[in-house]
Amino acid sequence: MNNPILETIKSRRSIRKYTAEQIKEEELQTILEAGMWAPSAGNSQGWHFTVVQQREVLDWLNRSAKEAAKKFEIEYIQKMANNEKLNVFYNAPTVVVVSGDASDTEAVEANCAAATQNMLLAAEALGLGACWVNFIRHPCNFFAEEDRTEFLQKLGIPQGYKPYSSIVLGYKKYDASVAPERKPNLVNYIR
Repeated sequence: MNNPILETIKSRRSIRKYTAEQIKEEELQTILEAGMWAPSAGNSQGWHFTVVQQREVLDWLNRSAKEAAKKFEIEYIQKMANNEKLNVFYNAPTVVVVSGDASDTEAVEANCAAATQNMLLAAEALGLGACWVNFIRHPCNFFAEEDRTEFLQKLGIPQGYKPYSSIVLGYKKYDASVAPERKPNLVNYIR
């Protein structure tokens, strides 16, 4: 079946190399709008998007995420966090932090994931590169209360919200590679 939405879904790849050029405001607003139109449990729309484009803040965000990730239990995450050369946001010119209402203990992660996926697909439809980055979660999970509060305030995240994901956005330095084959036997039918 030839369908533009399905083709966008199939062609989307995580891009990790970007040009230094900032994305256009119209592109950014289109991507944010796609996030706002994501489904949410009970139509709560309990998300908040923080757009970071200032290089000093992006660098600080990278350092903060890596410092917190060093305390993560998974060894390969710690190894990445200790890699001085790694920028967890791949030096993209734009990062969108997706935060959610932490009091919604049942559906906040699913709601933020739906908004994140919508924005990733919108970026692909516009020809932009994007990548879902979860390093943004670590400062809220591993920083002391005072440091966590300062982190959230510096990003302008509303009280009672916390980051669940982030999306890096920019113009692709290269075209995406061919997708690997899909795993077999992922569907069963009860008819």
